[in-house]
Amino acid sequence: MIAALTGRVDAVQDGAVVLDVNGVGYLVQCSRRTLDRLTAREGVQKLLVETRVSQDAITLFGFMDAGEREAFRALIEVKTVGPQKALLVLSGLDPNGLARAIAAKERKKLSEVKGLGAATANRIIDEPAMQKWAVGRAMPEADGVGAVEPPPTGGAERDAVSALVNLGMKRPEAEAAITRVAKRLGEAATLDALIREGLKEFAR
Repeated sequence: MIAALTGRVDAVQDGAVVLDVNGVGYLVQCSRRTLDRLTAREGVQKLLVETRVSQDAITLFGFMDAGEREAFRALIEVKTVGPQKALLVLSGLDPNGLARAIAAKERKKLSEVKGLGAATANRIIDEPAMQKWAVGRAMPEADGVGAVEPPPTGGAERDAVSALVNLGMKRPEAEAAITRVAKRLGEAATLDALIREGLKEFAR
């Protein structure tokens, strides 16, 4: 079983990336979020991998972090939600956003994920195992395991969150977007850059 791959992006296809690992190209299916993160970087990159074996194929699914892979594994255990639908969900919602939507039973939010549909969204929310996964992730344990990402603490980050809220974004979504952007841009990120990239995150 392949658990991880480290290499350079050779090509990006519809819903997949070809990762060149020492001259061997691996076709890896990914969510749109993972593909966006891969193409935004240069050089050698690491993908966590889930290997699925069927009668006629061996398919690799790639993730930038363990949280997304964990969400993928939970989703594919839901009846009628296969790997491709799981990637659709993770293209529309990051793992923390997905956990909050399931824990709060926000059916409309989940059904609005492009290509998913209301019936599948309801099935995901009503699945007891998904509720257990979501509540365990959305509500941190005493040691912090399963906690959602903390809100931004830096001055520019707080100001960026306030700006997005003033533009109509809900505060939890704004905080999540700016947290991701701040991690990607680093400590030198300006307020304008945080807001601009935060809006892009929200639009995805």
